[in-house]
Parts: sequence; C-alpha cells; structure tokens
Amino acid sequence: MYNLIQRYTDAWASRDPDAILALHTEDTTFHAHAGQEPARGKAAVRQAFSDLLAQFPDLAFDAVSQRVGRGFWVAEWRMTGTLAGTASSFEVDLVDVVTVEDGMVKRKDSYIDAVSMQAQLGMAVAQ
Repeated sequence: MYNLIQRYTDAWASRDPDAILALHTEDTTFHAHAGQEPARGKAAVRQAFSDLLAQFPDLAFDAVSQRVGRGFWVAEWRMTGTLAGTASSFEVDLVDVVTVEDGMVKRKDSYIDAVSMQAQLGMAVAQ
C-alpha cells in the first residue's frame, strides 16, 4: 500500500493527469465534495483532474497526516494554488479518502474547505 501511496503522491506532484490515471481502476470514481457531481470512469476522472490542474496550474499539496487501513488510506493536506490568469491564490485544508482495489485507486473522495477557498479567491459564496 505504501508504494502505491508514494507513486500516487508523486503522480499528483508531476501534475500529469495520465500519470495519475495510470494508478486508477477502469471503473474509478473521483468526487470533489465541493458542490460537483462525482466523475465516474477513467475518461471522466481524467477530465476532472485535467480541469483542476488547468484551473490551478501551480496546485500543490503539503502533507499534514496520513492513516492507512486495509483497502484504503486517508490523507490530510494543506492545499495551495493560484487561479489561472490571476494573482488570486488560496491555502486551504483538504482531506482525501482513497479506496484501493487490486493495488489500484478505485475511488478518491476529496473534502475541500470550499468556502474558505472561494473567499480567498474573491468568488461569491452561495447562500
């Protein structure tokens, strides 16, 4: 499991959607719990990751804590980035819950402090 976690962390640090997707199952799901619907299947997940990396080209994650269990890991991060084409940046908490099947990422649920992120980026927060 720790080998997969390190490879996955490295793939995200590379900002290469194909490198990230290479570690996912065919029927993978990604759900950013910030108001979006889950992306299901490799093509949709790749698009979601590509969109995220295009929106925040300097997206970075600093590890805070990590817990590993049978078939999953939970990682707490401090996520930073700058909105493409602007000087607006953010620094927020993020928790990833990753489910593993047959040595691959089956599901990635990302819980983001979206209210703080929107406020830092100067975006309107829905009431």
